[in-house]
Amino acid sequence: MSTRRSIKLSAVYWGLALFAIAQVLILLVAPRIDPFLEEQDIYVPGQPSQPISWWPGEVTLPDGEVIDVPAHSALGPVVIYVLVAAAVLGITLSLIPLAALKVVLRLVFALLFTWGAFIATVFYVPLPVAIAIAVAAGTLWFLIPLVWLHNVVLILAVSSLGAVFGRFVTPWTAMAIIGALAIYDFLAVRFKYMLWMADRLSQINALPALIIPREYSAWNFNLSKREKVVELDPGRREYSILGGGDIAFPCLLTASVYFARGFAPAAIVALLAFAGLVAVYAIQATVLKGRPMPALPPIAAFALVGLLIVW
Repeated sequence: MSTRRSIKLSAVYWGLALFAIAQVLILLVAPRIDPFLEEQDIYVPGQPSQPISWWPGEVTLPDGEVIDVPAHSALGPVVIYVLVAAAVLGITLSLIPLAALKVVLRLVFALLFTWGAFIATVFYVPLPVAIAIAVAAGTLWFLIPLVWLHNVVLILAVSSLGAVFGRFVTPWTAMAIIGALAIYDFLAVRFKYMLWMADRLSQINALPALIIPREYSAWNFNLSKREKVVELDPGRREYSILGGGDIAFPCLLTASVYFARGFAPAAIVALLAFAGLVAVYAIQATVLKGRPMPALPPIAAFALVGLLIVW
């Protein structure tokens, strides 16, 4: 009994540690973006100063100023894009045989992981070295998707995505996106759509989630040789799964707060989001007895508290 309990706790600790690493990477990468752009004399639009806008177009501010809201700063198009992408992925997985999708999706993921490794390293090492590291990371994952390597490149990808796109959206827009996706996450888990999609993606080794083994030796397993990663029965589960979106969108919020308010407020929001994941594991262990649960709603609730504190 004590051994099984220690194994469960180990998976929880690893999940929390990987989430924390992603947030730390955000706070390391985001401060280097603006100096890098200035040094390279590259102009990239920053966060808009206006409140949340649901749709792009002209908006009149309270002081009478008329401004133009681009699509990337409006909440509606971003939420619609994410929901449509999830729906299209689900339809694709249901209609097209997995064997036909395997190479294409794995190539897409390899390119994403290559890009993430490049963004995470280019601000700290010379450009040729960053390119070499990124290509090596993406290629190794494509050829030999070991569990630990999958988690490393996924963390680099989601933190890089958050750092880059957090520069374009306001914190309240990012918070509204997380809130909308938290509702989707709850419904997708409630009606088992998320579990079905995760199971399908895991069968072609293109699972956009952290994979945390219960056994230490399994960190070096090759995912292409594992028949089943996603398991509904808690007693038979060999891996704990933490969705990539549960990490990516809090990273987006942390980066957005950094670009709007600075390092200390961003760190506070990151800590509250981390507390939300702690709450997720506590609820899953005490109330749900190990059954799957949506992680984004508690994370969103705690992140909102953090945002209210710093605002």
